[in-house]
Amino acid sequence: MSADAPGRTALAIRHVAFEDLGLLEPLLAARGLTVRYVEAGVDDLAAIDPLEPRLIVILGGPIGVYEAGDYPWIGDEIRLVARRLGADRPTLGLCLGAQMMAAALGARVYPMGVKEIGWSPLNLTAAGRQSALAPLDGAETAVLHWHGDTFDLPAGATCLASTAICANQAFAWGSRALALQFHPEVTAEGVERWLIGHTLEIATAPGVSVAGLRADTQRWAPVCLRQGAAAFGTWLDRVLRAPT
Repeated sequence: MSADAPGRTALAIRHVAFEDLGLLEPLLAARGLTVRYVEAGVDDLAAIDPLEPRLIVILGGPIGVYEAGDYPWIGDEIRLVARRLGADRPTLGLCLGAQMMAAALGARVYPMGVKEIGWSPLNLTAAGRQSALAPLDGAETAVLHWHGDTFDLPAGATCLASTAICANQAFAWGSRALALQFHPEVTAEGVERWLIGHTLEIATAPGVSVAGLRADTQRWAPVCLRQGAAAFGTWLDRVLRAPT
């Protein structure tokens, strides 16, 4: 990490190539941050100083945090996230990333028994409506869900959102950590890559189809682009304001 500008790097931990920062990347650039991706399972996560980047974003992926027997680097990732959270540094987790954060905070992560795949609204809690997620509230918007695992709310965390299928869709922890089970970062173009990369999961999920996901993406992605950018922008401005 020594080649990066001190304090100006946004480090993104990526698990599959097509699940990237999406609309977050230009928001980070506008705030003077340089994005650096590291690839889980390829790059040595244990060699990363978890306190050096200005921001760490843990992205999504199709594995479970409980599969460390098959993917030993999961332990390194959880330890990295735990040190980051313990230091109260700006940290954002998306889907698998949120599950990594929950595990790093000692909460249980486990299969729901059903898949939540597709666009649907969030139910924000009272705390959620007072948070940076406020633009995502209500039936006028929808976000992309794509997961089969969930987590218990970590001790000391504040639940910000739920859906009928999944009680813990978002939580805040400390003053600068946000975990989102859903995907407000995706763009319409990005979803097209997901439709290829997740073809087997789509084919085996009852009631889910490429045609249906594409149609819903055309309807909701432009709305989520505006409201997701507003939510992320508000959160970034809050957590990056104070020096780390």
